[in-house]
Amino acid sequence: MIDNKDIQVRENEGRREVFDPARRRWVALTPEEWVRQHTLLRMHCGYGYPLEVMQVEGAIMLSGMTRRCDIVVYRDDKPWMIVECKKNEIPITQKVCDQACRYNTVLHVPFLLLTNGSQQVVVEVDFEKNALRQLPDIPRW
Repeated sequence: MIDNKDIQVRENEGRREVFDPARRRWVALTPEEWVRQHTLLRMHCGYGYPLEVMQVEGAIMLSGMTRRCDIVVYRDDKPWMIVECKKNEIPITQKVCDQACRYNTVLHVPFLLLTNGSQQVVVEVDFEKNALRQLPDIPRW
């Protein structure tokens, strides 16, 4: 598992930044970004996901508007999992699941991971039955 020392943080011109190893650059350290970086490193270090298969803040077109997925995991060059991160104070509710499901109308991935850093919900999408099945944990790479 990871701990806070695995995440690089710096002060830059009066603002706190965190290094995103997937994007290979420093980004503003917001509460949601903190959850995103912990999730990214947990998936990489704890579950074996290569950094190269995780796209952070990837843009999609949804109903004519650009939306950004927190993390999209690719497998065999196809979208495979959507990760939706919320800051710690926002509970993982049906509304959060609905947001990820809307993104999935574009990406058609078999797995969704919803997290606020302390709560985590993992679901498998059954497109034939138009149903979601909750899983006990993140699938290992």
